[in-house]
Amino acid sequence: MSKTTDATRTAEVERILRAFKKNPYEVLDIHAFATESEVKKTYRKKSLLIHPDKFQHEQGPEAFDLLKKAEGMLSDTAEREKIDSILTYARTLVLKEALGSGYSTKVPDDDLRVTSMSPPFQIQLRTKAKQLILEESMDEKKRANMVAVNEANERAAVEAEKARRKRKAEEQKVWEERRDDRVRDWRSYKQKEKENKYKKARKNMHTLG
Repeated sequence: MSKTTDATRTAEVERILRAFKKNPYEVLDIHAFATESEVKKTYRKKSLLIHPDKFQHEQGPEAFDLLKKAEGMLSDTAEREKIDSILTYARTLVLKEALGSGYSTKVPDDDLRVTSMSPPFQIQLRTKAKQLILEESMDEKKRANMVAVNEANERAAVEAEKARRKRKAEEQKVWEERRDDRVRDWRSYKQKEKENKYKKARKNMHTLG
């Protein structure tokens, strides 16, 4: 194995590790919207290049896993549609910024105005896609946080209601348990009231007599 080959393999491992992990096209280092056959061909070529069984590198297994994950994302119809929709929007923004009034979604990638872009069109596309993906990730986190907060509030409300009902049940139980005591206290009070009235009446009669 030549030093050049080792250097090439090392460079590929390092490139994959530097790539934006949420963009599988970038991880595979293939143009956006590549065909399924192009994706598989590129994956086979690069996986053979850095496969841990063929090339020993401290971070080789990590790079290989990232490569495999990227190919898996593009093989998954739903995942690919999601990525491609973001890249389509990114392409629109890049072309609008670069072409101005001459912009059209029908402008092909091999148009001279596109191929002559600086930085290169694919680089600008990846940069814009990264920005959009990160923004979407932040929005997803915000939505997830809002959902988590709402769920926490709902759980707190449920627990508070449970505690209220439990407290009310306990109070009702104590009320029921003390019913006889209250009856006795009431009867005792009425008896004393009756006795006091009797004593007062006798005292008044004695005074008048």
